Amino acid sequence: MELGYSHAQGQRVLRQRNLLALATLLLGALVIVLFLIASTRDREIVLQPVLRSNLTVSSAGVSKDYLEMITRDVAVLTLNRSPRNLEYWMNEVLEVTHPGSQGAVKGELLKILDEQRGSSISQTFTIQSMKVDPKALVSEVAGELQTIVGNRVISVENRRFRYTWDYTGLSLKLVGFGMVTDKPGEKS
Repeated sequence: MELGYSHAQGQRVLRQRNLLALATLLLGALVIVLFLIASTRDREIVLQPVLRSNLTVSSAGVSKDYLEMITRDVAVLTLNRSPRNLEYWMNEVLEVTHPGSQGAVKGELLKILDEQRGSSISQTFTIQSMKVDPKALVSEVAGELQTIVGNRVISVENRRFRYTWDYTGLSLKLVGFGMVTDKPGEKS
């Protein structure tokens, strides 16, 4: 009798072990499948509404609205400066610049810094229109550029500026910017 009872107990333990092993294999396979699904899906971060709509940042690419809002903010940052905020201006422009482009951009910004340091020349820019291309990661702003010396406006010109971007992971960074000229042979 004891032998039959021991055999039945052994069979029950073996059945439980086999069911546990099967459950472990199924859960392991499920974890692998979920990991593969999670690693191949586009990542998104929901941003708080800035102006007119909810924004998301996705690893699939930059949305037109997001690129437009970033371009607007960076254009205001890069094109409005005075002698009193030059250090802040340069540091903030470098903060939004791609690390691979920071050397070249910093060199150009230092030239402007040296020209304007100690002067009373200020510059303001009023955006009138904007074009963005999320596929090429290029944006252009057009507007009125005012140059002010002291308290006097010495020039008001309509200008266009182009911004080029790099989008890696979920990070959009400035690669370069400059004035767009329409005349052939003229450097922008």
